[in-house]
Amino acid sequence: MTAADEKGLRNVETPGAHNLRNRSDGDQGHGQTVTPGGDQAFSRSREEGYASSRAPSRPLVIGLDLSLTCTGVAGDGWVDYIPPKALKGHPRLAYLVDEVTSFIKKADLAVIEGPSFGGGVAHRHEDLAGLRVMVRQACWRRGVPYALVPPSCRALYAAGKGSAPKGLVRDEVSRRYGIELEGVARYDMADAYALLAMGLHHLGHPLAEVPEDNARGLVGCAWPDTEGLAA
Repeated sequence: MTAADEKGLRNVETPGAHNLRNRSDGDQGHGQTVTPGGDQAFSRSREEGYASSRAPSRPLVIGLDLSLTCTGVAGDGWVDYIPPKALKGHPRLAYLVDEVTSFIKKADLAVIEGPSFGGGVAHRHEDLAGLRVMVRQACWRRGVPYALVPPSCRALYAAGKGSAPKGLVRDEVSRRYGIELEGVARYDMADAYALLAMGLHHLGHPLAEVPEDNARGLVGCAWPDTEGLAA
């Protein structure tokens, strides 16, 4: 098992769940499982976290809100994030791809947020586009189908409006799925969870009832074909 595999999941409490798993900033990246009323905590690998938090009948779908500064990751019943440390350029891209790969290597579907053409520094747009392509290539190499979701579709699905701000998306994700998201990565993890929910909904396993207007967000996405490619 690699060091990346040993990193724990930042799990969140979902309706009916009894465990809360958190990774503190000072625990050197090892996830801890804390059971209310218990005194012991123990490390869990990402694969163990998948098995324990995902409903057995559901496919393994991973939501990815890719970023050069804070990548949000989500699965059924958990969220996590990947900080870039102090890396820049090629080392940062390589690190982020390796980290993302540790999450998606056994997935049935990866749902990746597509580009947003807002303001910003040109070279950052180029690097982020490169990261998206590298993650798509990593999915392809491992036979993992992937979908591409425009930010407006993610916002529409989560909050009922394609221009919904990130704060509203986080609030709606928290309300609909019973998730409380705080801290520096709260918006990134909320976006990733919305992407995960969209992927499961597309596959016929919605996590919660979604208004019809919100569900229109599924239409504008690039879902994978039979070869596992979204475009």
